[in-house]
Amino acid sequence: MTAASVLGCAITAVWWLAWSIPLWKSYEQIHFASAGMHSMREGFRNLGSIFEELRSSRKALWFLISFFFFIDGVYTIIDMATSYGTSLGLDTVGLLAALLVTQIAAFPSALVFGRLSRKIRAERLIAVCILAYFAVTVYAAFMTQLYQFWILAVVVGMFQGSIQSLSRSYFAKIIPQEKSGEYFGIYDIFGKGASFAGTMVVGLVTQISGSQNIGVGVLSVMFPLGLVFFAVSAKMKMKIFSE
Repeated sequence: MTAASVLGCAITAVWWLAWSIPLWKSYEQIHFASAGMHSMREGFRNLGSIFEELRSSRKALWFLISFFFFIDGVYTIIDMATSYGTSLGLDTVGLLAALLVTQIAAFPSALVFGRLSRKIRAERLIAVCILAYFAVTVYAAFMTQLYQFWILAVVVGMFQGSIQSLSRSYFAKIIPQEKSGEYFGIYDIFGKGASFAGTMVVGLVTQISGSQNIGVGVLSVMFPLGLVFFAVSAKMKMKIFSE
């Protein structure tokens, strides 16, 4: 391992430690799992019961389906960003700089979306993020120049953290609070499964077509599908609130 790699790991460790300390001091656990939940058998049984509940909790179910599609595109873009940059001629230093630019753009954008969420419904902000990512994938499908990759890095950074935090916040509001741990376990399953599926699809299409642009362009289908299912979930939620 090179000195740069060691330094990078050390900086990452310090970063996570520094941001964990405020949580340790201020966070208070309210809902706890029962003692019997510690066994693997009980855990799988409880997970199965949550899937059964989702059949009747339609708004949460539609959101998870929506989440699978749009987060599929988000995670795949994150996972394959370096590969795509390399194909455009970006070296290791350039890739690191592009990732840094993404994070720099993400910080103020997260603050802006946080303030907007106080005035604008989360449903609308999530829809804006989904549409923005759809535009990103269409743009990426036609990229041929290195400067276009830098533009892409900035735009992705603007919406990357926001769509993830808004999705978690929205999901937390439409599930039973006393079962938030179990529901977020399923939420994480949908997210991880989407990441695997998206990377596999892009890889297969790229190999078949011989063009990474076409492979990335396939992701543009995921976001309209996610938006349609999200609209179903949001409509159901708003109907309940209006009653």
